[in-house]
Amino acid sequence: MPISKDLNWFNVYGIPGSTLNIPNAHALRLSETLLSQRVIEGEYVLLYLDQRRTYLVKVEAGKNFHTHKGFIKLDDLIGKEYGSTVESSLGVQFTVLKPLLRDYIIKSVRRTQIVYPKDIALIIVYSGIGPGSRVVEAGTGTGALTMALAHFVRPNGHVYSYEIRGEFLETAEKNIKRAGLADFVELKNKDITVGIDETDLDAVILDMATPWLVVPHAYRALKPCRTFVSFSPTIDQTVKTVEALKENNFIDIETVECLVRGIQTEKGKTRPQTLMTAHTGYITFARKALNHTIANYSKQ
Repeated sequence: MPISKDLNWFNVYGIPGSTLNIPNAHALRLSETLLSQRVIEGEYVLLYLDQRRTYLVKVEAGKNFHTHKGFIKLDDLIGKEYGSTVESSLGVQFTVLKPLLRDYIIKSVRRTQIVYPKDIALIIVYSGIGPGSRVVEAGTGTGALTMALAHFVRPNGHVYSYEIRGEFLETAEKNIKRAGLADFVELKNKDITVGIDETDLDAVILDMATPWLVVPHAYRALKPCRTFVSFSPTIDQTVKTVEALKENNFIDIETVECLVRGIQTEKGKTRPQTLMTAHTGYITFARKALNHTIANYSKQ
């Protein structure tokens, strides 16, 4: 879809049966909208065969993507409208979708277990973060939660993510870049139990083995009334964290668990699915209150 420009006007083509002459400001908005609806070389697309078989693929000219249903010429995707179909060499049709945040998360290259979308959604809402927020995260892992945080703090917020395992950071960096969110993340190969470099934070969010050791550091780093969040797979970790929060003048402390069960929806056969995503972890939320002497919570 060619788009040409002179000093005052855009001529936008590719709209069936029409050539539009529009003023610059309106044309810019329209051209951005039109381009966002079509596949551009270098972008990632989600090739959808069915609900169980989807493929996150980078569109590169001259290359093929091979599946058990035949190969797809990636050249055929360039300029194609999102939502349309493409045919493999065996005549099987795939739908070309624009990837959502959840696709980048679920399709992450993994070295560790990820925080699932069901838990990420609660963390985002309860933490209160949004565009412009400054967030410290610890336990980067594969970067699944990091990507979600970066997605919601952009365009002028930032995520500072601590991880002690260098090999995990390498994987996380690749996943974050693939999602187009690298500009909003700083990855730090540091031990957060020693301290937090940043101050005036809107949230401290942890997915690590010993979150209670970070509570005093989080209190110092957070703005008043801002939030602490911890995701822990075991109840013993959760209890220690809650006790540390109470000792360090955090209030509104709450721990929840999120269970998600899919529904098989079909006329005359609708029922809960046999398998479900049950326990993945306990999520603890708290807010910083003022006027308190911080307890010394030493490593155990």
